[in-house]
Amino acid sequence: QHYFIQSNLSSKKMAPANVNVFLFVPNIIGYVRIVLMFVAFYFMTNPDKFQFTVACYMLSQLLDAFDGHAARLLGQTSKIGAMLDMLTDRCSTLGLVMALGLLYPDWFFFFQCYAVLDVASHWLHLTASHYSGATSHKQIDLSANPVLYYYYQNRTVLFSMCAGNELFFAVLYLMRFSVGPTLAGYSLYHALLVICTPVMAL
Repeated sequence: QHYFIQSNLSSKKMAPANVNVFLFVPNIIGYVRIVLMFVAFYFMTNPDKFQFTVACYMLSQLLDAFDGHAARLLGQTSKIGAMLDMLTDRCSTLGLVMALGLLYPDWFFFFQCYAVLDVASHWLHLTASHYSGATSHKQIDLSANPVLYYYYQNRTVLFSMCAGNELFFAVLYLMRFSVGPTLAGYSLYHALLVICTPVMAL
């Protein structure tokens, strides 16, 4: 089945409109992300595999930066690619948060609220973007929402916020099984958690 690719004025290279979007390089990267996500899910509550679990999970998140770069470089942006990217992001975070709810039962209510807020806010934003006529959920009008504009348009800000949020939950997961490396008797995992907490809260 063939789909028309989404127009993107910022792309210098555009693929023919009749190519199979499922074989676009950024979408193939997306499939790899999904496989890594499910591998991480499978081992997530296994205390003997926590390091392997985090490696798979964080590699899946890291590839998120590469699929977007590949899409812009190769002119292979597509609506299905954008949807796949967002769904993978939300599902991977949701899966980790669910596991954390089991590993930290006293904080289960917090993880429930976070999961609901994360999914609902992204769904509302995606729906609003669709009805406003935007070609992408990252197409934001500066006058309409300056915060979201700089969040999505500044790649440094976007990467830092996403990385900080994912690291917060990943480190929290690691701390359930290990104190990690220490420096002067202070856990580096704990230090990283403190640094990432404000990013997660935002």
